[in-house]
Amino acid sequence: MGGKEEISKVIGVRVVSIRDIARFAVSLASLGQAPYVIKFRKNSRIIYGLLAVFRDYYKFYGLPLLYYYVAREQEDIKDKHYILVKSDETGEKVEFAEGTKPGWIAIPIMELKIVPGFLDINVE
Repeated sequence: MGGKEEISKVIGVRVVSIRDIARFAVSLASLGQAPYVIKFRKNSRIIYGLLAVFRDYYKFYGLPLLYYYVAREQEDIKDKHYILVKSDETGEKVEFAEGTKPGWIAIPIMELKIVPGFLDINVE
């Protein structure tokens, strides 16, 4: 007792597009969870990420993961606080927006001013 508890760092899992993160967030919302996307800068790059816990394999149960997308500078959309997702018979639509829209699933973006140490991932 009295010792300092060590917090495990997340394992970064880089995805191909922001659509992958949006799709994952929508699937979490359908399970009753309230997902959100975090945004921060690392090595002059813009990172969008979704925190998750690995639950699918007994040996790694509880492993903290950060699914993340590295955006190019021109992709950074200032003053957009939501990722909106709509999926219907015409296909999947994903866009950034200042607010919500009826008929769309809104995923809030939380921009981090200071990145906590447990989010220290290697970004190539």
